[in-house]
Amino acid sequence: MGKGRLEAFSDGVLAIIITIMVLEMKVPHGHDLASLAPLLPVFLSYLLSFIYLAIYWNNHHHLMQAVKKVNGATLWANMHLLFWLSLVPFASGWMGENDFATIPVAIYGSVLVMAAIAYFILTQALIGLHGKDSTLAEALGADRKGKISVAIYLVGISLTFLHPYWGCALYLVVACIWLVPDQRFEKRLNAAKKEV
Repeated sequence: MGKGRLEAFSDGVLAIIITIMVLEMKVPHGHDLASLAPLLPVFLSYLLSFIYLAIYWNNHHHLMQAVKKVNGATLWANMHLLFWLSLVPFASGWMGENDFATIPVAIYGSVLVMAAIAYFILTQALIGLHGKDSTLAEALGADRKGKISVAIYLVGISLTFLHPYWGCALYLVVACIWLVPDQRFEKRLNAAKKEV
């Protein structure tokens, strides 16, 4: 079956998730800059989460450009990913509202690690459909970035119980790793177009 509906649905869900997150930021009652100070943790949490959602949207777009079709397994794998991403506003809001307290930061990291695992499952479902010699499989390669990210998340969750900011710092490290545009897909897609 075609991939168009999956792409459109995923784009819509991610747009709604971002909208929900920004609506969680309450307007301060004061009119001076000092009234914004209590919102700083909420804003920082929102900023980190927005970056993560942008990274997932970008990578999902690359995935869909590298495949020609989807099947039932990939539809469910995609829904699994969207489930974990839909929890980002809750985890992000809880973390920001509680000034990056231990349990909210650990839960936030747990949502991130589960989203990363769900993304891996989606890639494996797509490779299973398209084959190990597909453009997608070649672009992903050994997926070292994905595996390293999960390891860093797990270390971050553990370190959160020593100090929440250590966990946050490692979540930020993973975001920075993925902020650098992933050229694997674009190189493989451009090479595949030239071969045609």
